[in-house]
Amino acid sequence: MIVKRVFDVLVAAIALMLAAPLLAVLAMAVWRADGRPILFQQTRPGMGGRPFTIYKFRTMRPGSTTEGDQARLTTFGRWLRRTSLDEIPELWNVLRGNMSVVGPRPLLVDYVDRYDAFQARRHEVRPGLTGWAQVHGRNALDWDERFRLDVWYIDNRSFALDVKIISMTIWTVLSGKGVSQPGHATMPEFKRLQAENSTVREESADVSQGDHHA
Repeated sequence: MIVKRVFDVLVAAIALMLAAPLLAVLAMAVWRADGRPILFQQTRPGMGGRPFTIYKFRTMRPGSTTEGDQARLTTFGRWLRRTSLDEIPELWNVLRGNMSVVGPRPLLVDYVDRYDAFQARRHEVRPGLTGWAQVHGRNALDWDERFRLDVWYIDNRSFALDVKIISMTIWTVLSGKGVSQPGHATMPEFKRLQAENSTVREESADVSQGDHHA
């Protein structure tokens, strides 16, 4: 959608200009609290599953992956995640066209081969800074519900829905709810196909907006 892309560019460009002082302050704060590197960079799958590099403020200290993300999460990083300020550098991804303001959140490259046909539909659009799943529970959702909400957005996306999601995101961020599941920095790893029958799940995704509550 051309209108969506123009909207993304305008929002990202204006937000980056307005947030420049905040970005500088946060970068200094990350450096003073946790050292370098200031930015976290990771390859994530975008639209069509094409890989891109995502940028965030670093919230974890370096360490072994066997140590667990929860143990590596720093005190300042925990605050950054609760306020979603660690996500601000992703505006650069939006400006470059890797991401959209609204869309399914980009997950890990390792998950791509684990999706069934229904779950893989989340790659039909650009991943987003925020999305329908984020304003209905964020990381507190289980994987099945998250994928169902992602696909519902894809089937019902519109400019009006995007504006609604952005407005709902403000309250979601301010509430600080759903940042993580107990015992995890975000969510447990997605390890397998979550449903035996994709057809059943596709039918369950055909619901109205009024069936969900933020």
